[in-house]
Amino acid sequence: MGQMESIPGIRKHASLPVLLLPFFLSLLPLLLPCPFARADDMKSTIMVGSSRIDVTLDTSEAPLAQPDVMRWVQNAADSVVAYYGRFPVPHLTLRVISFDGSGVGRGTTWGRGGGLIRISAGSKTSAAEFADDWMLTHEMIHLAFPSVADEHHWIEEGISVYVEPIARIRAGHWTAMKMWSDLVRDMPKGLPKEGESGMDHTHTWGRTYWGGALFCFVADVRIRKQTNNAKGLEDALRGILEAGGTINEDWDLEKAFKIGDQAAGVDVLEKLYMDWKDKPVMVDLPAMWKGLGVEADGATVRFLNDAPMAAIRRAMEMGQPSSKGGSGVAPSKKGSAEKNAAAASRPLAVFAGRTARSN
Repeated sequence: MGQMESIPGIRKHASLPVLLLPFFLSLLPLLLPCPFARADDMKSTIMVGSSRIDVTLDTSEAPLAQPDVMRWVQNAADSVVAYYGRFPVPHLTLRVISFDGSGVGRGTTWGRGGGLIRISAGSKTSAAEFADDWMLTHEMIHLAFPSVADEHHWIEEGISVYVEPIARIRAGHWTAMKMWSDLVRDMPKGLPKEGESGMDHTHTWGRTYWGGALFCFVADVRIRKQTNNAKGLEDALRGILEAGGTINEDWDLEKAFKIGDQAAGVDVLEKLYMDWKDKPVMVDLPAMWKGLGVEADGATVRFLNDAPMAAIRRAMEMGQPSSKGGSGVAPSKKGSAEKNAAAASRPLAVFAGRTARSN
C-alpha cells in the first residue's frame, strides 16, 4: 500500500490500570510502523548504487533464513533499478516480520524517515517462493511516486501493479509469458462496472488496483505510439522521480502528470487523466491484445510477432524497440548479450553484510 495519512497508535486513558501497562507496551512494535530494536532482531545492509537499504529481520515469532531473505530483497531492489534507472530514495528502512508458515504477507510503505516498508514472511518460505514473490517489488515501487490526495490513490496502486512485472522482467526475475498471461486474465478487473463513475470517484478494489494499472497500460501504449516507440511510460515516471517526486513529497496529481508528459515529450498523461477522472471509460482490451500480438491460449498466451504493435509490446517489456519494422525478431525473448549490457548499465544491489545480531 502507499503512504497512509495516519499512523495507528494507542489512546491514553487516565483510568488505565497500571498492571495493564506492560501488556500494552508489548503491543507497540505491532501497532506502530517504527523499526523497534528487539533482542531477536537481525540487522543487515544492502547498498544499491549510492542508496542504502537497512534490513531488520524480526524473528520473534519464527526463524527466517537470512540468506534467502537478503537475496529476495536484493532481487526486488534490482528490479526497481532496472525500471527507474536508480533506487528511488537514498535510504530505506525495511522491516521483515516473521510468521509461522510459508509465503509473503501484506506489505505497507510509508514515507517517514526517508522510506519505511514493513512486510511479513513465513518461516517455511522456500527460496523458490521468495523468487516468485511480487509484493516487495510492488512496495518498493511506491517509493518512486509522490504522495497524492486520497481520491487519487488509484494511481499510486496502479503504477505499482503495472510496473512491478515489467521491472522484474527487465531484471531477469520474471518472464514476459507470465506477465502477459496475468494481464490478459486480470486487466478486465479494472474496467468500470455499470453505475460506476470516473477514477477519482470510484474506490473499489478493482478500479483502484487494476483500474489504475489499466490507466498506466493505456498511457504506455499511447506514449510509444506517439513517439514512434522511442519512449514509454518509464520515461514519464523517471522524469517525475528526477524532479523529486518520491513518496516523501506531497504533490498535486496534475503536477506529476505535467512533469511526466514533459519528460516523455508528448501530452498523454494529462489528457488521459482529464478523460478518465470524472466519467467511466471503457477500453477495448481484446483489440489491444490483438494489436500487441498477445493471444490467449488456455491459461497462457501466444505471441504473434507480425502484429501491428508487436514492436511496442517488446519495448514495453524490455524498454527499447525490438526492431524498426516490428517483425523478424524472436517473440518476447531477451538475448544474453542484450541482457548483460542492460545489467552492466545499472547499479545492482550489493549485500554489505550483517551489521548486528542478538542471541
